[in-house]
Amino acid sequence: MRKTLAFIMAGGKGERLYPLTKDRAKPSVPFGGKYRIIDFTLSNCLNSNLRKINVLTQYKSFSLYMHIKLGWNFFKSELGEYINVIPAQKIGREEWYLGTADAIYQSIYFIDKEEPERVIILSGDHIYKMDYQDMIIFHKIKRADLTIATLEMERDKASQFGVIQIDEDKKVMGFEEKPKEPEPIPGKPESILISMGVYVFNTDFLKKKLIEDAKRIDSTHDFGKDIIPGMIKNANVYAFIFQDRETGKPKYWRDVGTIDTYFEANMDLVGINPKINLYEKEWPIFTLQTQCPPTKTIGIEGKDKGLAISSLLADGCLIKGGKVFNSIISNDVIVNDYSDISHSIIYEGVDVGEGCKIKKAIIDKNNKIPPDTSIGYKLEDDKKKFTVSEGGVVVVPKEYFK
Repeated sequence: MRKTLAFIMAGGKGERLYPLTKDRAKPSVPFGGKYRIIDFTLSNCLNSNLRKINVLTQYKSFSLYMHIKLGWNFFKSELGEYINVIPAQKIGREEWYLGTADAIYQSIYFIDKEEPERVIILSGDHIYKMDYQDMIIFHKIKRADLTIATLEMERDKASQFGVIQIDEDKKVMGFEEKPKEPEPIPGKPESILISMGVYVFNTDFLKKKLIEDAKRIDSTHDFGKDIIPGMIKNANVYAFIFQDRETGKPKYWRDVGTIDTYFEANMDLVGINPKINLYEKEWPIFTLQTQCPPTKTIGIEGKDKGLAISSLLADGCLIKGGKVFNSIISNDVIVNDYSDISHSIIYEGVDVGEGCKIKKAIIDKNNKIPPDTSIGYKLEDDKKKFTVSEGGVVVVPKEYFK
């Protein structure tokens, strides 16, 4: 793994996650009470023994930069380990990144400086646990020029992803971006293989393709739209299928690109049998650890209050006579007497006043919610003040209530 250089694409605006991305890049959006979305990709790198990482930033990157600086500063430079946070280099022009391929092309200096045998390109806005060593071993065995991580998915979701067609040897025979009539997996007419946005390239091959693409005036400079479809016939391109070795079933992976998918992925954590397990000691998820006291619940005598049921509670919370059900509560949140929170995500520093009722909502940072406020119960009223997703999730922006 020492001969592999990692790039994490972390410059996305995340427009469909607005207003959560009003002041932060999509990979910097909080997740699971104490993490940021990018922590999952970074933890995959660390647990896979990838210790040379370049994070490519662009849009409103300060929050992301500070999170990595403060929470991921334990790499040993004397051992050749590092995490570089790299803004757009603007080589030869004033524009920002034009596409995913252009982002790597703009950072080609860092590839030349490191001289790796291969480059792994990752997305900083997906939730999953993956050992990249397995994919790199597969790449080497197949003697591939490019290996694409893929996931089996229902055919009716094809319009959201890039779809891969393979032969019996897992060689890629076709690649389509968001097709309306996708080719199914052979023998599985209702299933497709989608691209996870994880690529392993041989370095010389990657550089050649990037330079060729940079010269094209008709290119959008994107891996999925331009580079990969053009190389399938003339290069060794293989699909690594992300699945459980024992059962053959797809492993957990979520693209949290919209309010609804983001909300659903968070709710996946609070079930009796969570779809992704944060408690596996052999595959920890690392993050910035804040200095907070333990969470405390305070009951009301004779009342069914001061409770948290089927929920995640980060450090420093006070559940003071309120009730929390099936929710995620971040650091330093106060839930006051007789308040009721269900199926919701509460960000850091929120103070929920007495008698509030909150359901199926996301409350961004540093809100002081007035007593007896109702959120999520009358969506038509909520739409006049807040963002309400297609799935009925109410999003209260940061510092709306002061």
